[in-house]
Amino acid sequence: MVFRLPSMISSSSKQFLKLHSKNQKGVPKGHVAVYVGVNEEKKRYVVPLTCLSRPEFQNLLSRAEEEFGFNHPMGGLTIPCNEETFIHVLNCQ
Repeated sequence: MVFRLPSMISSSSKQFLKLHSKNQKGVPKGHVAVYVGVNEEKKRYVVPLTCLSRPEFQNLLSRAEEEFGFNHPMGGLTIPCNEETFIHVLNCQ
């Protein structure tokens, strides 16, 4: 199931995601790398660990567990939603 929500991204969130999604070497302390997408091509994002406890993010994690279990095709945590939805969830507080 894919949800389409309007995207309202703050400029600071855009800068954070752009900066850290290009950082392929490592993940900063207090962050986790996730892969986002519903098709073969997935994008890598680095998000703060504090996001993991949000109810909206927990919903995405539950969907990932239902779809992939513990066998993620990218070798890391894969979130099965489109990028707009993912960014919207990150901006919800």
